Amino acid sequence: MKAQEMFQESIENREGFWAKQAENIKWFEFPKTILSDDENGYPQWFADGKLNMSYLCIDKHIEDGFGEQVAVIYDSPVTGKQQKYTFNQLKVEVSKLAGGLLSLGLKKGDTAVVYMPMIPQTLFTMLACARIGVIHNVVFGGFAPNELVVRIDDCKPKVLITSTAGVEIAKRIPYLPLVEEAIRLAQDKVDHVIVFDRQLIDNKHEYFEGTIDYQELVDRSQPADYVSVESTHPLYLLYTSGTTGKPKGVERDTGGHATALKFSMKYHYGMEPSETFWAASDFGWAVGHSFMVYGPLINRNTTIVFEGKPVMTPDAGTFWRVISEHKVNTMFTAPTAIRAIKKEDPNGELIKKYDLSHYKKQFLAGERCDVATLDWFDEHIGIPAVDHWWQTESGSPMLGLLTYFDDFKIKRASAGKPIPGYDIKVFDENGYELDAHHEGYLVIKLPLAPGAMKGIWNDFPRFEKSYLSQFPGYYFSGDGAIKDEDGYIFVTGRVDDVINVAGHRLSTSEMEEVVSSHPEIAECAVVGIEDQLKGQIPFAVAVTKAGVTKGDTEIEKEIISLVREKIGAVASLKNVMIVNRLPKTRSGKILRKLIRTMLDGKEFQIPSTIDDEQIISEIQEKYEFYKN
Repeated sequence: MKAQEMFQESIENREGFWAKQAENIKWFEFPKTILSDDENGYPQWFADGKLNMSYLCIDKHIEDGFGEQVAVIYDSPVTGKQQKYTFNQLKVEVSKLAGGLLSLGLKKGDTAVVYMPMIPQTLFTMLACARIGVIHNVVFGGFAPNELVVRIDDCKPKVLITSTAGVEIAKRIPYLPLVEEAIRLAQDKVDHVIVFDRQLIDNKHEYFEGTIDYQELVDRSQPADYVSVESTHPLYLLYTSGTTGKPKGVERDTGGHATALKFSMKYHYGMEPSETFWAASDFGWAVGHSFMVYGPLINRNTTIVFEGKPVMTPDAGTFWRVISEHKVNTMFTAPTAIRAIKKEDPNGELIKKYDLSHYKKQFLAGERCDVATLDWFDEHIGIPAVDHWWQTESGSPMLGLLTYFDDFKIKRASAGKPIPGYDIKVFDENGYELDAHHEGYLVIKLPLAPGAMKGIWNDFPRFEKSYLSQFPGYYFSGDGAIKDEDGYIFVTGRVDDVINVAGHRLSTSEMEEVVSSHPEIAECAVVGIEDQLKGQIPFAVAVTKAGVTKGDTEIEKEIISLVREKIGAVASLKNVMIVNRLPKTRSGKILRKLIRTMLDGKEFQIPSTIDDEQIISEIQEKYEFYKN
């Protein structure tokens, strides 16, 4: 069977296709009902099946004789620490922590908030919760107290598990004062607070009354066995970033998600068991859940927990060092990480220091990857760089290429083709499907594939309004897209990133592609700002590569000419501003809406997900100078 045949079967014989895929994981009770509706009429997969995610990630491999295979590699250049855990060792850590949670009175169906840094104990905690049917909500370590408060008040956890601190490059970020403040502000009381002491400094003064020491709890607890849960039992909640007011908690099931991850690891990422997979993400993002914890471990891959930055620990060769040292076969990161490396090492000199012979594929997602970055990667690395697209809501890829099959073909700037199970179409605003090469709304016919969101935690009306109401019978992604004659889809970005210039609808992503092609530019963002005459006009904010000697004004003029040449005068790009850095989330997404609001001179709220607030004042100062 080839990729296109597999896709066709997944659409024409949905239940038969996914029943066959479900056989690739071990169930305690294999589902008799493959597809059914919940009480709200929303499709659910494998409703009467029973299984356990922690068992699939650990115990199953030990039973099969692979207990001494390395399951987890922890690599922290910011602390100079490395650790490896076999599946046998992983089981001890996870089962004893699970036993500790049981001793505190937690049971299946309870919730736990996990507020921890990039350390193995975060992974242990997620798997320990899954082992006993406790629903975890991982919050990005270092988020402000209010972000913890809205999650505590929404999911009402019985326990909050945290650490003494995170480390950002060379800076220690204390967590306990943030946790104490969040608990004070929260409407709902948290019964227990468990703290893992990283022992980075003497931090006894940061502790507050009632905390439980993580290691002491593990040491005194009996190992807990895994419990059987229903396929539709929530594995975790993951709140959308930048929440204001009531948060939007994406609810993930267990059985559908396990089936989808097993499928993704084999067919999409082309991974064989025992190979090493590295998703350079954070536990707090969907990528961290799906492809740093559950996906690789289900597939018996070694997974890497990396604590550091791509260009600062200690230099722009860090990624290549990790790949070389740990014999990484396949990596997954955001395009912004590659752009950051390209900026600091434009000629790829640091790449030459490392043996990358095991490195066979690079996957990119999180935002669209520009052609200039793909070209740089191809020139200096020379392995396939596969762009793909998915969302927190889906939990696994929706667009991509099935690299398990050797005949996959990459089209640069495309996110690939629909992944089996996702019947993706491009609609106009009236719900009619568009012909090839016309831009419209990216929608997916229901039912979504297994593993996609069950809904929004305790709020089906909001789920329906947010995703299902605009095009009845379809899930609306919020993104725009173009499909070509070969079925490849080009995601043009959030629909609000299309700007209207004097009646012409223009894609900012197309302009970004041209700006990025300038030889001196490392990365950029193009946004639409308000204009009295034309309604909106494009404004480009760009970062130059390291070592550029040409003046900003000259580069800005060259970019304006380049856009006029490639797109035409209709683009109306007459504003280009060179800056040192772009504001981004900690997962690497450029905060385009924030840039647009700043340039329009409107009030804005600093997103909780921002990587470095200092960048905002840098851009504001530069813009004041630019205007004058």
